Amino acid sequence: MTSTTTITEGDADLRASACSWEELVTTALLGTERRPAAGTAERLLDTAAALTVRRRAGLVPAAAGGRPGAAPPDGRPAVPAAARRRLALLLADRSAPAHAGGRRGTAPDLGELLPQWLAMANERGLRPPAELIPALLDAARARTDLRPQALAFAGPYGLWLARFNSEWRFALRGAAGGAALPGPGDTEAVRLLWDEGLFAERVALLGAVRAHDPEAGRALLAGTWTTERAEDRLMFLDSLRGGLSPADEPFLEAALADRSRTVRATAAELLSALPGSALAGRMARRAASCVSLDRTGGGAAISVEAPHECDADMQRDGIVPRPPAGRGERSWWLGQLVECAPLGGWPGRLGGRTAIEIVALPVADDWGAELHAAWCRAAARQGNAEWSRALLGAPSAPPGEGAGTGSLAERAKLLSVLPPDERADWVARFISAHGLSEAFQLLGGCVVPWAGALGRAVVDALEIARDAGSYPWSFSGVMGLAERCLDPAESPRLEALTATPPEEEGASPGAGGYWAEAFQRLVATLSLRAAMRDELAAHPGSSPCP
Repeated sequence: MTSTTTITEGDADLRASACSWEELVTTALLGTERRPAAGTAERLLDTAAALTVRRRAGLVPAAAGGRPGAAPPDGRPAVPAAARRRLALLLADRSAPAHAGGRRGTAPDLGELLPQWLAMANERGLRPPAELIPALLDAARARTDLRPQALAFAGPYGLWLARFNSEWRFALRGAAGGAALPGPGDTEAVRLLWDEGLFAERVALLGAVRAHDPEAGRALLAGTWTTERAEDRLMFLDSLRGGLSPADEPFLEAALADRSRTVRATAAELLSALPGSALAGRMARRAASCVSLDRTGGGAAISVEAPHECDADMQRDGIVPRPPAGRGERSWWLGQLVECAPLGGWPGRLGGRTAIEIVALPVADDWGAELHAAWCRAAARQGNAEWSRALLGAPSAPPGEGAGTGSLAERAKLLSVLPPDERADWVARFISAHGLSEAFQLLGGCVVPWAGALGRAVVDALEIARDAGSYPWSFSGVMGLAERCLDPAESPRLEALTATPPEEEGASPGAGGYWAEAFQRLVATLSLRAAMRDELAAHPGSSPCP
């Protein structure tokens, strides 16, 4: 039965006040004669039709919300026109990073160029095109590795826009500096944002105040410390690494009694990075009772007596009592004690020797690897370049031989302590002596772009690997790293390697063609990176000269 009755104002009142969908169904089943308040059958059908439309629309009528306020201003200069077009192309390519597996073809990986474009734009302090911010936030949502650079570039526009899309909530949690922060000297505005701001805004504010006045930043944190969530306390505490000084010791000592284990461990780590702190002194005394100089044999050696227990005082100072699976308790405790002890105390304990001389001493009872690994962690934590050089050893020495550490992971941490030029020179000499098969982890810690001796060493090693008929896919990781990190000025030296070499006897089948494609892709990528750099350096709103 179809009703053609006109819906009247009374029917609308019936829909609004008397009829839910369930009531309509009940009335239809019982009949309007038994429920006269529902009106006639025609009115019942009209009301059902109206409610059906509403149900299918899936929306409940609601009052209009208030108009959002304007986005905060962004005073950075605009991205030049050519660079803006380049960013649109990079954002349109949503392919996943492909550097991890043997990628074929000669076209550059645009997905891997986007992080570099963002890094260069941020270095120049440029403002994003407003129309590309949604695509930028979508890219950062899909790839967490992009988020720090993307959110810094999106700036206050991106943070303002993220409030209106639940899929962009990560920006509100993790944007460091996306908000327009008050000046560190504006005490009233700083306090208001600290009390009422989003977590990301508060982290950025603490960093800004801390950089301006470390004591004021610490006081800001101390004022609300006991009311913060454990995960927030951990993030705030971690932000004290920048500008860490002896003045932070009382606050960190108090944090050793925190109810969160991770907060206590972080506080202990920060205190151990202050060689003059009370905790560092306690750790030095404990470590000294375990490590001593033994002269009973034919020459000097280091004797080790690992702790027999992990008492409550050690645990309060950050020593974790339970070792990971497969690790002995005593060696686990020893490593933590030595790691937290100031390195400056060991020469006095071990006969006035220098770091190089101490590292060269034999260690009794096979404790050498454990002791050296702990010293490596201590050198990285304390930023001690002298001990880092001693533990690194000569770059020409085969890994695992001679004094120091042969672990690539430990060497990478030690290299991070050295000045950039010295770091690059050490890695270049390591590559010249050992090739690229052991160098991937070390290259990741070198300042980009690789220039000078390091760039030449990488190119020479790649050419040697190709000429030796090596299996090409084993170098795909290094090749992908070179695409992102090699100085574009090295491109002319690579041109001769883009041709397919003759296939030598014993070489991997098809290796020559793969190497040719890889070098062609590398040259094309370096050219594109150079173009991106020139486009971003152009005057805002203009294109670079051809």
